[in-house]
Amino acid sequence: MLDKYKELNKALNEFGKYVVQQSRSNLTKDGVSKGALYDSISYDLIVEKDAFLLEFLMEDYGVFQDQGVKGANPSLVKNGKQKAPSSQFSYSSKMPPIEPLRNWAQSKNLRFRDKEGKFKKGSYKSMAFVLQRSIFAQGLKPTMFFTKPFEKAFKRLPDEILEQFAIDVENQLTLGIK
Repeated sequence: MLDKYKELNKALNEFGKYVVQQSRSNLTKDGVSKGALYDSISYDLIVEKDAFLLEFLMEDYGVFQDQGVKGANPSLVKNGKQKAPSSQFSYSSKMPPIEPLRNWAQSKNLRFRDKEGKFKKGSYKSMAFVLQRSIFAQGLKPTMFFTKPFEKAFKRLPDEILEQFAIDVENQLTLGIK
């Protein structure tokens, strides 16, 4: 079947490569140039007897970063506000895991400061508890790092697929005539 629909296969592969490249580019703009999420973004084109299946893969938490997460109660933190009011995901009773937040705070060298900007006492674990409470209360703002490139490419896809499919059919007809 692959030989029969080379151009369609090519169009779907280009679609997948574009979405992966643009998603990674968006993460880089957000300051995530390497790491598990960045490295995990990929696609897989599966060719079956009667279908082409295109699936996109990434770390599980990538969906939450892309779509955002509604906070449990923004009033739990000073000047709190809902960061993802229309997200399908929400915190209700379970807080985000502490260890990845501690590692992130340490990698960014986040430290407590006083009003003059001088460093105060406090470990990275303490900083992680503050971050955990803030994220739980206010949620995570959606980044749309994956959704935007997918939707942009998807709008163009029907025209490209029709054109490539027409080329494949024309090639099959030409081969049948010879």
